[in-house]
Amino acid sequence: MRQQGPDDNTVRSVIGLAGRAPSIHNSQPWRWVAGDNSLHLFADRSRHLRATDPEGRDLLMSCGAALHHLRVGFAAAGWDTTVHRLPDPAHPDHLAAVEFTSRNPTAEDIALSSAIAHRRTDRRRFTSWPVPEGLIDLVAERAAEQGAVAAAATDPIDKFHLEAVIADAARQQDADPEYRSEVAAWAGRGSAAEDGVPAANIPRTTVPHGDTTMRAFPDGVLTQEREGWEDDAGALLVLATAADDRVSRLRAGEAMSAVLLAATAIGLATCPLSQPLEIGATREHLRTKVLGGGVFPQMVLRIGWAPTDQEQVPLTPRRAVDDVLAVTAAGGDGQAHPWTG
Repeated sequence: MRQQGPDDNTVRSVIGLAGRAPSIHNSQPWRWVAGDNSLHLFADRSRHLRATDPEGRDLLMSCGAALHHLRVGFAAAGWDTTVHRLPDPAHPDHLAAVEFTSRNPTAEDIALSSAIAHRRTDRRRFTSWPVPEGLIDLVAERAAEQGAVAAAATDPIDKFHLEAVIADAARQQDADPEYRSEVAAWAGRGSAAEDGVPAANIPRTTVPHGDTTMRAFPDGVLTQEREGWEDDAGALLVLATAADDRVSRLRAGEAMSAVLLAATAIGLATCPLSQPLEIGATREHLRTKVLGGGVFPQMVLRIGWAPTDQEQVPLTPRRAVDDVLAVTAAGGDGQAHPWTG
């Protein structure tokens, strides 16, 4: 970084953008280490939500989303990124090494970077305006660029199976006391929190989202009253990969970020739904009944048009850059020290 890559201020700025990536319960389970000419992504196992995410799928997806946010941020700052995923088999939590080459940012680079600050997870109802097929095709192309498939559940039978799987996963998790305790610990937080799901981002009342069951969080204060309830025409996309190894899950997180940012840039509201992937039986049901068994589901994404008469969902809090970024001293002991710039 100090010799051939971006300067310290750029690194810190882009790490801040990467920190705005979506993560399970806004746990932000990542940390970064900067070397002289590279930046390294590590999983933060202290933030692994074991009741919600027993296999660590959500953790890898979250880190993948942060990695893609980072790539987008550096592209807008004039740096192309070469990513080596899982570069050290002896250290499985070392998820990526990123190297840099200077480039000229494009208008699309700038637009995607700007979308980072505007993206929110919106758990409220969407309107009855359908998402045009052309826009669904566009976000699917963005997923394909990251090595994933984004399959829209437009067939009534597929949509029925998908919604049934989501509801089944919610019932199973709600029956688990450890899960309920974990969700309660991470939800309903106040404005001073740096992580977790704030009360201001949780709907105050439970309302139908068509036939789609949303994850229940306690202590919400977000209002969504409207005059009458029109049908919710939100579209459901299943992100899937050809394999189900750790690299595929990391790449699926990158694809999730690409879809969410592309949808946000268009003006769509978005909400990731990871519940049906957190239980083996419902994940397998989704793979066989909805995807035909050929690929492996990694995430469900809900996209649609938010009502124009509702206020924007507030930004959720993020950890400070100094809490997630360290630097290895050049020629020193090889240990990570706080980034001082």
